[in-house]
Amino acid sequence: MTQPIIALHHVTKRYGDATILKNIDLTLESGKFYTLLGPSGCGKTTILRTIAGFTDATTGDVLFAGKRINDVPANKRNVNTVFQDYALFPHLTVAENVAFGLTLKKTPKKEIATRVANALKLVQLADYGDREISALSGGQQQRIAIARAIVMQPKVLLLDEPLSALDAKLRREMQYELRDLQQRLGITFLFVTHDQEEALAMSDEIFVMNQGEVLQSGTPVDIYDEPINHFVADFIGESNILPGKMLDDFQVAFGGLRFECADAGIPANEAVEIVIRPEDLTLTEPANAKLIVTIDTQLFRGDYYEIAATDDLGNDWLIHSVNPAEDGQSVGITFRPQDLHVMRFGEKEAEFDARLETYEGEEDESSDET
Repeated sequence: MTQPIIALHHVTKRYGDATILKNIDLTLESGKFYTLLGPSGCGKTTILRTIAGFTDATTGDVLFAGKRINDVPANKRNVNTVFQDYALFPHLTVAENVAFGLTLKKTPKKEIATRVANALKLVQLADYGDREISALSGGQQQRIAIARAIVMQPKVLLLDEPLSALDAKLRREMQYELRDLQQRLGITFLFVTHDQEEALAMSDEIFVMNQGEVLQSGTPVDIYDEPINHFVADFIGESNILPGKMLDDFQVAFGGLRFECADAGIPANEAVEIVIRPEDLTLTEPANAKLIVTIDTQLFRGDYYEIAATDDLGNDWLIHSVNPAEDGQSVGITFRPQDLHVMRFGEKEAEFDARLETYEGEEDESSDET
């Protein structure tokens, strides 16, 4: 495995009696798009500031390419930050804003002109160098903030919710542009957001945070399909989360019935939670159903109907269907074993990963024998 470009080892940050970060361990490889995802106040920006050198860790180590940088000042670290408010200088032109860091470093004027021109070209604003900042739209200002960061040729670019001030349409457009820019530059991006759809769309890997801890890390598909606990399942997308019991490997009970599932390695008769995504539920005739629910209400979302329903035990259900239903109607729902995901109470990420690895190893051995 190649050496990580950034690593945090057992990083804790305290302000008086308040603990903002709790024993954080994470690694970032070169050339990938990472996202810190979580609700406001969970510690995302504090991690960014700790990596950038604006905040000191109370305990633990911050490493850059294997070297400890806790005592390296912010201006000596090969990272740059794009802030939420962009922090552009209104009295400077676009080109002067982009050149600001190079000017402070007393870079030769000819080199400054070349690097500024290249940076503006990368963010598709090549002809905007002489314009005033006040004449730019929000999306253009965001690009200038990125150009000012990448002109310094950092190994890591830190982005602190840079899209939050944009309207929905422009925000979606900038998601594509940021992802494309990261791939063209080939540098590491660490992006902070509380928007789970944004994180899923843009990231190679996501770190899901809550209350100063990283609860789960993995690819967007891993995080969405295999959430480790109730918080992750509820925060990432929409979910039906139901109380249940693990009967045996690949057998689970909930809603008063027994079902096949794709999970194993959990002790028999252990209380668990079952996650079923709304898009994995299919409406059907009661005679063909695995469960019967009563439709409470529905909303038209454009390409699907969002249907709220209740079963006989009082469990709430959310169903996404291309077909509408009638309020008060009893309908059947069906799903596949692989659509059920079983979560253990209090299971940590390392335990979850070990259980998954053991199960996948046994599955591989079984395939080889056949």
